[in-house]
Amino acid sequence: MTPPGTHDFRVLDTELLLESPILAVRRDTLAMPGEGTGRREIVEHFGAVAVVAVRDDEQIALVRQYRHSVGARLRELPAGLLDVDGEDEITTARRELAEEAGLAADRWDVLCDLVTSPGFCDETVRVFLARDLRDCGCGEIEHEEADLILEWTPLDTARQMIMTGEIINAIAISGIMTAAEVLAGRATPRPVEAPNPWRPTALPRRRREAGVGPDLKRLP
Repeated sequence: MTPPGTHDFRVLDTELLLESPILAVRRDTLAMPGEGTGRREIVEHFGAVAVVAVRDDEQIALVRQYRHSVGARLRELPAGLLDVDGEDEITTARRELAEEAGLAADRWDVLCDLVTSPGFCDETVRVFLARDLRDCGCGEIEHEEADLILEWTPLDTARQMIMTGEIINAIAISGIMTAAEVLAGRATPRPVEAPNPWRPTALPRRRREAGVGPDLKRLP
């Protein structure tokens, strides 16, 4: 057996179990330590972006959105899927901020990159900090987004709401806390051009190879 931390978890076989517009599920058979094999189900995702939009008075834009998986309206950041073939993250972030909050921003930075559920899913989320805000009008919204409520919340209040359990969305928690570090001068954000090696590739590549695009949510 190889020493811990050196084993090559080779994929010996893979099987597509489910394909839906915004995700897929595959089962990989891996070479495990000790010459055995193991199966792992992986949820494939497009990846996403989220935005901490901050006004000059350090109030941030939160949206309250219904999430059927938990049967509740959650306080979240404006966010959206990277489901347009070839589109970079900052372009998606600008569009989602306009659609969900009716805002544009003249100053953008990267706060953090998240691997949201690495135990079973390849989803990653890049969280941006948007400043120097201006109204731009809302874009087209549909489904749950038509029920969105936009709430301007002081950053310190949002931090307290994390500690009291009123904000439980993991992306929102990460964005709020990292934005607080930047705005307090304790951390420096990255430029929007910073590479993101964690952005998912499996689902977009399969859709692209099947001739789907530019809207990757369409099934082949």
